[in-house]
Amino acid sequence: MLYDDELARLRPLLAAEAAAEAVPGGIEAADLEQAVWLRLLELPGSTPPSDTAAWLRAAVRAEARRAARRVRREVRYPPGRDPVAEHGRTAEEAALDAERLRAVRAAVRRLPGRCPQLVIALMSHSDPTYREISMELGISQGSLGPMRSRCLGCLRSMLVPEVASHVRRGKAR
Repeated sequence: MLYDDELARLRPLLAAEAAAEAVPGGIEAADLEQAVWLRLLELPGSTPPSDTAAWLRAAVRAEARRAARRVRREVRYPPGRDPVAEHGRTAEEAALDAERLRAVRAAVRRLPGRCPQLVIALMSHSDPTYREISMELGISQGSLGPMRSRCLGCLRSMLVPEVASHVRRGKAR
């Protein structure tokens, strides 16, 4: 690990490099400094690089590039715009919904027989009709209803331990 005197020697260099690479409206110099110190602490075996000053310069530039990519991907809302009110849910609720959907999709993949294909077809965004599903899967249209019922019952029993439902709906066989 680096000694205190070496850290004291590197602080001004890091501050200067971070200030030079900081982008107004993007990443601040203090954030760059913090990210580089963290990278230094995360080095394998906590051994300092042989040329710490060169490593520090390269690390600041790498963190600045990473931050620039992140800033380009982020969507900034104009002042006064409330994204929660527009979408009707918070980021936490959206994350929980996404996690539930991942659990359901994972359970669908574990269904037996032709059930995964049927349930995936039923969950499709294109909202296919029974006729389209029967043609796609090669199953008679009349057997889709009973098969759907069995598959959803099986899926429901698989999801009970994963996604606890406080309301019981329908019949499970």
